[in-house]
Amino acid sequence: MTDEQNILLSLVKLMFPREMLDYFEVVGFEIHEDSINVRLDERDRIHKKRSGHTYVKNGFLPESLITDFPIRDKRATLIVRRRRWKDEETGEIVSNDYELVAKGTRHSKEFAAFLKGGLESIPDSGFFAWEVLSHQRQAV
Repeated sequence: MTDEQNILLSLVKLMFPREMLDYFEVVGFEIHEDSINVRLDERDRIHKKRSGHTYVKNGFLPESLITDFPIRDKRATLIVRRRRWKDEETGEIVSNDYELVAKGTRHSKEFAAFLKGGLESIPDSGFFAWEVLSHQRQAV
């Protein structure tokens, strides 16, 4: 990688929840008037392989939407697709597990902790969370 690519990768890593880019790769993004959607697909790595078993890719699980910190005054949504694999020996469909969101929310763990610290509770809806943040910022 060139120095410029390393710098850009370091900058991008600052924009996502910890370890997100270790397990997922950015495959696209959409910028709208009030929001940014970033699409991430899980890398092709199974975390817990059974010895002597062969695994083949078997598509993706349904997308998960994760609300993250706003970027440049735009609501940020991570659209995450986790892979699934088929165990050729057993026929079982397997996937990796991640703790990507705060318990009981659709917010990244870091964003939920931030909201909870400033609001004393975590808004349930991504849009509502954005509205609360916008009003707090205007009041300051």
